[in-house]
Amino acid sequence: MVLTNPWTGEESPGLIDWASMPTYNTIMSLAAGAGLLGLLMLYRELRSASGARRLDDEGDVPGIAAEGWALTFGVLGVILTTTGLHMSLTWPLAAGGFAFDNVIFGEPSLAFGVLLLGAAIFFWKRADELRASVHPLRVVARHAAPASIFVVGLGLACFAIAVAGVVYQLFAAPPQEPISGAFAEWPVLEAIFISGLYALVGLGAVLFPAAVTEARTGALGVASKVAGVAWGLAGLAFLLFGAMNYYTHIGLIVNTM
Repeated sequence: MVLTNPWTGEESPGLIDWASMPTYNTIMSLAAGAGLLGLLMLYRELRSASGARRLDDEGDVPGIAAEGWALTFGVLGVILTTTGLHMSLTWPLAAGGFAFDNVIFGEPSLAFGVLLLGAAIFFWKRADELRASVHPLRVVARHAAPASIFVVGLGLACFAIAVAGVVYQLFAAPPQEPISGAFAEWPVLEAIFISGLYALVGLGAVLFPAAVTEARTGALGVASKVAGVAWGLAGLAFLLFGAMNYYTHIGLIVNTM
């Protein structure tokens, strides 16, 4: 696609018609990373509260901040569900040649967003029960178990996306993009990086049923540890990468509009 530079009036193949290339995987990456890290923080809080009957400084039995987690997951769920749904149903969202983004970013974000919204409703409605429970981790694990089927399916889908990303080198940034564009000559590098993040998310997802089983018994087993590390690394990377992309994507737009 060759466009005309609005300042010089000259045709330039490096320009992009941004009206046909909407992109908002910045906020999606940020919210997905925060969601993954939030799940790990919630697990630690539930595990710490389970079996703890000591009194805090105010004379109350310490429990989890259920309403706080409901609000957090609700906010992140709305962002991911809204953006993911729009990207999944608008085919293709980026008519300039990135239709695969609908599958890679849109559908996983939609699925994760809906799961977070479900969690938000659960923690809001069961707040009092969870605070009163001696083992809130077991309560949450028991109710989370039925979702394991879908979570495993999403994990396998993440593995498929990871393989496709490397095989087709889908994540390479254009040379006009700051920072990431410096590696445009080696598209396999960013492909391996992003695919690696999807593989980590997939690993944690396929281990989710085993981790839930461990949580229901009160054990901290291999599945919980490996899933926690995988989601922790992926969540932190998605969060930081999404934040960085606010600069790189703005730079790309400025350099190509």
